[in-house]
Amino acid sequence: MGILIGKNCVVSIHYTLTDDAGTLLDSSINSDPLHYLHGADNLIPGLENELTGKSVGASFKVSVPPEQGYGVYRDELVQVVPLDLFKGVDEVKQGMQFETEGPNGPELILVAKVTDKEVTVDGNHPLAGKTLHFDVTVEAVRDATDEELDHGHPHDAHGHHH
Repeated sequence: MGILIGKNCVVSIHYTLTDDAGTLLDSSINSDPLHYLHGADNLIPGLENELTGKSVGASFKVSVPPEQGYGVYRDELVQVVPLDLFKGVDEVKQGMQFETEGPNGPELILVAKVTDKEVTVDGNHPLAGKTLHFDVTVEAVRDATDEELDHGHPHDAHGHHH
């Protein structure tokens, strides 16, 4: 039967993520599986909850509502700022992402619109407000090492990366 997924397990999964329209958003299928530390907020809650209690070889589909995923879309995270704030950037274009210092650490903001003098930035996660459809297979489950528990994420066979 093997280890059941629970807190302090390092889990490897292959997944395919689609939106309501069936558009492929992300997949691990043609690369290495995703490794994460269960119970350490490495994954969105809706997916982590579904993985709890599963074992190697489990395969399932789950639809995760925004509240259990990347959150609901919040209009207050969209702001219009002067283009001057982007000094040092050659050309600010729609679709660019920038990392800014937010109240809880680094945040990614997306450039939604650019005019001659102003830039509309969106601090919502690109997947905020979307229902996420995951097709998941559990590839491996093991107990985390003390170092991994201390750091809050798994370490791969190639050493330690931050």
